[in-house]
Amino acid sequence: MARLLASLLLILGAAAASAAEVPPPPSVSVLVPIVGSVMGMNNVRWKTDIDLYNDSRVEANVMLSLPTAPDQPFILVAIPPASGQHFGDIVAETFGMSETLSPLKIVTIESARSVRVLATVYGVRDADVSPPAPIAVTYGPSYGPLRTLNGLSFSDAFRTNIGLANLGEHEALFTLAIQRVPGRNLAVTRLPVGANTLIHTAVQSLFPMITKGEDFIVIVETSSPDTYIYASVIDNQTNETHFIQPAIGAPLIGQAQNQ
Repeated sequence: MARLLASLLLILGAAAASAAEVPPPPSVSVLVPIVGSVMGMNNVRWKTDIDLYNDSRVEANVMLSLPTAPDQPFILVAIPPASGQHFGDIVAETFGMSETLSPLKIVTIESARSVRVLATVYGVRDADVSPPAPIAVTYGPSYGPLRTLNGLSFSDAFRTNIGLANLGEHEALFTLAIQRVPGRNLAVTRLPVGANTLIHTAVQSLFPMITKGEDFIVIVETSSPDTYIYASVIDNQTNETHFIQPAIGAPLIGQAQNQ
C-alpha cells in the first residue's frame, strides 16, 4: 500500500509539473487609432465613447491604456461572458484627463480572442451634439511602408486633420506627399515623430503652400513598423466627422480617373 501511495503521489506530482509548464494563452491587442477629450475649433469639445463586448463564454480581463498620453495611464476591467461595458467620454471620465489625444490600446489578457470594440467620436457645443462617427479599429497588422489616405478636403466647407502615431521605442521619420492625381506630387514634407508620440494636426500645417481643394490624396511613407496613421474630415457647419482609415500601398496611376 505504501508503494502504491508513493507511486500515486509521483504521478500526481508529475501531472502538476506538466500542467505548470503549459504556457497561458497569448494576450491579444487591438488599437483604436485616436481617442480624446479636447476643445477644438468653433468652441466644440470633442469626445470619444468606447464599447467593449465579450462574446465568449468566460470572463474577459482587459487592459486599456493611452500609450502617448503623459505617464501612459492604464486601467484593468473584467467583463463577464456575453456582456458589454460602455465608456462614455473615455479620456475624461475614465482616465480623468483633459486636452489629451492618444491612441487607445486594448489588450485582452491571456486569451486567443479579443473582445469586440466599438469606438465613436462626436462634438459637443452648448446643447448641440454632432452625429457620432465610427472610428475604424485595428484588429490585425496594419503596417505598410506606403499607406494612402483618400478623400481629403480642406475648404470653406470642410477641414481635414491627419494623425501620425509612433508607438515604437525609437523616433520614426514620416514622409508625406499630397496629390490630386495619383503619381503627381503637389508637395512633399518630412516629419520626425518621437517614440510613443502622436502628432494630430491640420493638413494645411503639413502643406502650407496648398490652400483649398477637394478629394486630395496623401501618401505616407515610413520604415518604422509600429506606426499608425489616420485622417478625419470635418464639416465646418455641422461638425459631422468622417474618419478615414489608410489603405495599404500607393494608389495606382490613373485610378482616380477610372473611379
